[in-house]
Amino acid sequence: MNDTNSAHGLTPWHGTTIIGVKRGGKIVVAGDGQVSMGNTVMKPNARKVRRIGDKGRVVAGFAGATADAFTLFERLERKLEQHSGQLMRAAVELAKDWRTDKYLRNLEALMIVADADTLLVLTGNGDVLEPGEQNDTTIAAIGSGGNYALAAARALADYEDDAEKIARRAMQVAADVCVFTNEQVTLETV
Repeated sequence: MNDTNSAHGLTPWHGTTIIGVKRGGKIVVAGDGQVSMGNTVMKPNARKVRRIGDKGRVVAGFAGATADAFTLFERLERKLEQHSGQLMRAAVELAKDWRTDKYLRNLEALMIVADADTLLVLTGNGDVLEPGEQNDTTIAAIGSGGNYALAAARALADYEDDAEKIARRAMQVAADVCVFTNEQVTLETV
């Protein structure tokens, strides 16, 4: 993602680190609260993880340009309504739109979405990725601190059985290393 919007000469707002952990029949999605514009912290306590869909059965977290992510939240909610809350089907239909709609193709955001059974990454290219499982644990992470959180969570999965503890500690490691990630964690469990 670029730090400037060349069409308008503006610096977009970015949200940064999100992690999803599936272990022991529980899925947790956690995100930090920092929103940055360039190298400046604009907001330290944003909620980048939220429940969407019918009765909040789907949890979604975003990294990337904030306005773009809200557009994707809204579109995914509509797809969930159209497809009776079926996350995989809604995500695939959103990805189809993302690839074919001229406006959506320019959105600079990624999402981790989960329901009781599924953990997915929706990419800025319109891809739907289902992360692989290792040692009875599925982990996905996105954003500027995503690789740090992912590495920490994979290491922790060998010693920790609780998905929430893995996610919280991985976010702490990311906050310690990545300047675009802070310790204000929002966490939702499915």
